Amino acid sequence: MHHITHHLKDQSNLTPYYSAATQHEFLTAAGTLSLSPGRLALWLGQDRIYAAHAYPRFIGLLISKIPFDGPAVEEELNRETLALLIICLEGVIREVAFFEGVAKEWNLDIDGWIERKGTRDYTAEMARVASVGSLEEGLVFLWAMEQVYLDAWKYVKSLLPLQSDSENDTANAIRQLTNNWTTPEFEEFVQKLEDLANKHFARRHHGHSHSAVRAMESIWARVVELEEMFWPEDGEDTRLSSKAS
Repeated sequence: MHHITHHLKDQSNLTPYYSAATQHEFLTAAGTLSLSPGRLALWLGQDRIYAAHAYPRFIGLLISKIPFDGPAVEEELNRETLALLIICLEGVIREVAFFEGVAKEWNLDIDGWIERKGTRDYTAEMARVASVGSLEEGLVFLWAMEQVYLDAWKYVKSLLPLQSDSENDTANAIRQLTNNWTTPEFEEFVQKLEDLANKHFARRHHGHSHSAVRAMESIWARVVELEEMFWPEDGEDTRLSSKAS
């Protein structure tokens, strides 16, 4: 089987952009425990918008694109697709509750933030791809989002110092968030999404047409670009609170 995802990950021209998305200064600050509580709260508030609203709508639109195919082998892939997309929905419901739990436990105020441009651009692109794109484009987009996220938090984990008893609330929150997104279970989930995207691409494009590959390249590049823009810059937390006078 042609693995479109391997081709996407192997594009050397995107390497600096991938590093910018997965080793962003926000993530470096998180990994070195130098992130301000306000900036972490701003980001968590934005990620809640993504997870509570944009992601379920995106998955719902993908579910509505699962084809009705006659042959048993095709139908098996359709069922596998539906089952995994339901797992995505169940996971994101847990995730929103997890965000709110972390915020409450470690005194991070995630309410009252204005939606960032990076968040709006990301959720608008999710809506566009899920609305006008094909099912396999949507599945590549879904896998790409989770793959970049996994790599970003693995980078944070690689920087974290040994835990000490004197750590503040923000450090504890960062450790909890990092643990959540670097588990073997999450890695396995991302791998399942990757396998599914490859199966759908192979089903639709037996000859792997140049235009189909180009369409996937542009989705991968766009997700990488959007992920980089999703991390808040230093100082943004003073400008984006709706409570600021």
